[in-house]
Amino acid sequence: MKPETNAIHASNLVKASTGDVTSPIHLSTTYFRGEDGGYPGGHMYSRVSNPNRSALEKIITVLEGGADTCAFSSGNTAGMAIFQALKPGSHIIAPDDMYWGFKKQLLTIFADTLTFDFVDLTVVEEVENYVKANTALLWVETPSNPLLKICDIEALGKIAKKHQLIFAVDSTFASPILQNPIALGADIVMHSTTKYIGGHSDVLGGSLTFAVKNEFFEKIKNIQETGGAVPSPFDCFLLLRSIKTLAYRIKGHCENAEKLASYLNHHPKVEAVFYPGLASHPQHEIVKKQMRGFGGMLSILTKGDADFARKVVNSVKVFSQATSLGGVESLIEHRASVEGPTSKTPQNLIRISVGLEHIDDLIADLEQALGS
Repeated sequence: MKPETNAIHASNLVKASTGDVTSPIHLSTTYFRGEDGGYPGGHMYSRVSNPNRSALEKIITVLEGGADTCAFSSGNTAGMAIFQALKPGSHIIAPDDMYWGFKKQLLTIFADTLTFDFVDLTVVEEVENYVKANTALLWVETPSNPLLKICDIEALGKIAKKHQLIFAVDSTFASPILQNPIALGADIVMHSTTKYIGGHSDVLGGSLTFAVKNEFFEKIKNIQETGGAVPSPFDCFLLLRSIKTLAYRIKGHCENAEKLASYLNHHPKVEAVFYPGLASHPQHEIVKKQMRGFGGMLSILTKGDADFARKVVNSVKVFSQATSLGGVESLIEHRASVEGPTSKTPQNLIRISVGLEHIDDLIADLEQALGS
């Protein structure tokens, strides 16, 4: 079935005795045990599994074309589970503009146990130069945050396979509707389900979908179930509700973002627009090859310093000045301020999550905020 249909029906795992069309919320933390010591309902304890979480994991697996999924309490805990599962002393190749939350994890939490190089993964021919005897993981983020770089998943997948590396792709900006990295050679797909999958800025979550259920999958599953950083039944319920409209929300985000990027690309106060849908984007041809749309995220460089960029984000009326992304409401932020004093993000960069408001209102709002 097509993604629009799977998004609505793939989670209907359990036929409730009361005839619910929408899956009920299962709040029980523990489950009855049978006389033979087994669990006739398939669940023992909610940290290990829960009907709502099982349904969520099932639908993400179907949408990504994987073998199984582990859901987590946030995107950060999902990514961190991969780092935790690596053997101490392992080396990671990661993007030079890696999402700051994961980069901070490596630089602080894992600084004494793992080694890593932050590399421009868009220069595919140079990536192999960073492979070492102890390299275990190639971590890719595409589109990237906040520079909207695009990595060639298929080409990087071949490098990972050649050197027997675990190949993980952070596909948060794309969602399963626009991009399916497993079909292009990825071993693991990571999502912050807080973002487009949740889509309403009201629930935290993360997920890891695996191409095959191998030894590394079992390590991640153990971290999930024993570590216990899992989403609550209500969080899973909200995500399942949101996924049903994901395909159609993504269409709206893409349509608005393309129009807004085109407008900003010709604005006299804008130095540059980072949006994969623009023909001027350095990896535009790769995007057309591996994605089914250009996404709802874009960043701009203003003609001016950090003060002017802050003035713009402080002047909007329709956009909400807030971090995060992927919600129905449009968000805008001076990204370097969010990332802190060690940020490598340009000080005149503004990141925009384009929502589902009418495009004319969004353009008018930025017109007055930027000034003529």
